[in-house]
Parts: sequence; C-alpha cells; structure tokens
Amino acid sequence: MRHNRVQDSDLAANDGWSARDPIDWRRANAKQLANGLRDMRSRTLAVFDAYAAAGSLDVRYSDELNPPLWELGHVGWYQELWIGRNSQRDAGIRYDHTLARLPSHLASSDSWYDSGTVAHASRWHLPLLSPEACKAYLAATLEQTLALLAVAGDSDAALYFYRLVLFHEAMHLEAAVYMAQAVGVDLAHLSQLYTTKLIANYPISTSEKCQIFFQNTAWTLGNDRSAHLQDGFAFDNELGAHTVHLDSYSIDPQPVSWREYLGYVIKARCKLPRYIRETAGGYEQQVFGQWQAIDLAHSAVHISYAEATAYCAYVGRRLPTEAQWECAAVSQPEQFAWGDVWEWTSSTFVPFPGFVAHPYLDYSEPWFHTRPVLRGACAATQAVMRSPKYRNYFMPQRTDIYSGFRTCSL
Repeated sequence: MRHNRVQDSDLAANDGWSARDPIDWRRANAKQLANGLRDMRSRTLAVFDAYAAAGSLDVRYSDELNPPLWELGHVGWYQELWIGRNSQRDAGIRYDHTLARLPSHLASSDSWYDSGTVAHASRWHLPLLSPEACKAYLAATLEQTLALLAVAGDSDAALYFYRLVLFHEAMHLEAAVYMAQAVGVDLAHLSQLYTTKLIANYPISTSEKCQIFFQNTAWTLGNDRSAHLQDGFAFDNELGAHTVHLDSYSIDPQPVSWREYLGYVIKARCKLPRYIRETAGGYEQQVFGQWQAIDLAHSAVHISYAEATAYCAYVGRRLPTEAQWECAAVSQPEQFAWGDVWEWTSSTFVPFPGFVAHPYLDYSEPWFHTRPVLRGACAATQAVMRSPKYRNYFMPQRTDIYSGFRTCSL
C-alpha cells in the first residue's frame, strides 16, 4: 500500500522550519520559541495583508467568523495578556487568577479583544484600531515578549506561556485561512505557507485488504499528570491518563476520498457538500473563491459531522472513537496516514479523569459535552500544532473548517 503520512518535516520546506531538524514544539527551548514567534507573526501579517489587499477587512456578520481586524488585535492582546501583563509568567500552570494584571500597551484592549467577555456579535461594532495602529500594537507586544523570553528560565514552567501564545496564534492563523476560504480572499500567492490543497493523494480505502486491523487491546488515552509537569507542554484537556479497552476493529488507513464520497452522493441522492458543484465534465471545488477541477484522489473536505455519519451508515461502518483513531495513528504510523483534514470521531469532547483547568480557563471546560472530538490536522494547520495527541473540537454542523473523516468497522 502506498503511504503518504504527513510529518512536520513535510511542511518544513519553504515553510520557515528546518526540514533537517524538525522541532518538537511542545518542548521547544527559548531560542526555538523566539524564532517560532517571529515566524508565526510574519505569517499572520501576510494573511492579514491579503485580506486588506482584497478589500475584505469588513466581512459580513457570521457565527463562524470574526472581523479580520478584531482577529489581528486579539492575537496581540492574547500574547500581551499572558506575557507582558503577567507578573506570574514563570509560574506555568500554577498561575494564580486572584492576582491583578499589569497594565496594557493599549488602554481599551480588554474591552475590545477579550474573547471571554466581548460578545461575538458586538465585535462588528467596536471602535477598533486602524490597520496601521493594530500592526504597531502587535509589533510592540511582540518586542516585549521577545525581550522577556530572552531572560526567561529554561524550565517547562518558565516557558509554558511562551509556548501557549505560539500555539494560540497558530490556531488563529488556521482560522484566518478557512475564513479566507469562506469569504473568497485569495491566498494562492501564499500557497507555500497557507495552502488549502491537500498534501497527499491517498489510495481508495474501501477494499477490505487495505484496512488496518486491531485485536482486542487496551489503549492509554491522556498524559500522566505528574510526569508531564516536567516533560514539555500539554493542553489541559489532554491530561489525565486512563486505560480504554478497545474491542477488535478495523479502520481505514486514510480519510475518505472525494471519489468515494461523491460516489455515495450520487447513489444515495444526497446534496453536494459545501464548496462543491456539479458540471458537465464532473465536479468542481471552490478554493478561495475560484472554481477548479476537483482531484478525486484527495480527501473529502468541508464535511459536517452529520454528513460523515450518514456516509458511514450507508456503507455499513461508523466513525472511529478518538481512542481507536489515536491507537492506530500512534501504533501504526507507517500505515495510518493523517494530516490533510481534521477528522470527525464518534467521541464527545469530555474531560479526562482528574481534569484541572489550566490558566486559560476558557480553552476547554466551557465546551465539554457540547461537541464531537476531531483528531489529526489539516493542510492549513501549522507545523507547531501537529500532534496525534491533540484533541480538536467544533460544533457538528460546521463545514467551513477543513474537516473530513475515515470509517471504522461496526
């Protein structure tokens, strides 16, 4: 079976990282973090400039989007909040919320950019900074961050918040890419950095001989809390090691392709997914507002949870649990291809045993029990965020994100 597993190093060429020396960003040292923060900011600004050039800074209201100027300011605000304004920046997850923040570079920053208190709909009506002033705010806060990082310690606690703000900006950069897809901002000239093309062409997975098989086994989900405090960064929802028994199952070695999914659409007479249209010659896919021929070997993308489960039911299979997905990804890395689409699982986003929220209180806990878990990564996911342990979560009706799926035996 041909295999095209996506590694961090696969994204490294022309991507700002060294292909010869891929970095474990969850254990990145101060020098690596400084380079990563600078590079991530240049990417953020490049995408923002593409919005500005397209005249798309004033996007129409949507539950799925944020105004680009708000997004840009929020990235700077978040970094300043946890670094420059954080007198406990060396405390890591032992941060004390009862202590006051230091003042901001920008007097109105909290009333504009705090995603926990600023209502989503109100973000379209705020007196936000001009693009030039917003960039100046980001430059000032990044300079402050890098100066503090230069004198930070080398422990996981001392570097915790620097890793956190790097990962946060990477998440918002990915959001800016799928927002560009939604509103038709062309990022084609940034294709080396922010491509929506899927990275690998996978073979069709419907043949039984292509399946990856597992006998009755036990799998440990989650990282051990006590050990992990001295072993790099983890998101709070990943902690809490516990054993899950997995009955025997088979799982696709790659996500469902367009060839498979569109074949199902024809036979089951289902509606076409988002950004797809039928033409006299077949099907086309809209990419950044431009229609182009679809590559049937690519993974189906912009698929909702309901569409994924309906496909599975039609072919007599189901979505894997997150434990089944992770077991296959980690234990069979040479067979299990992932990384071009976020993959819906049948698991609900719930806390692992002994969950304790980390300093960014709004990251996980408000969303437990409300949405499915997605695993993997997509073509717009930055290298710093790619991990088979990462738990993503979106509302099941979302199709603007780069979501696909694979199937598992009943």
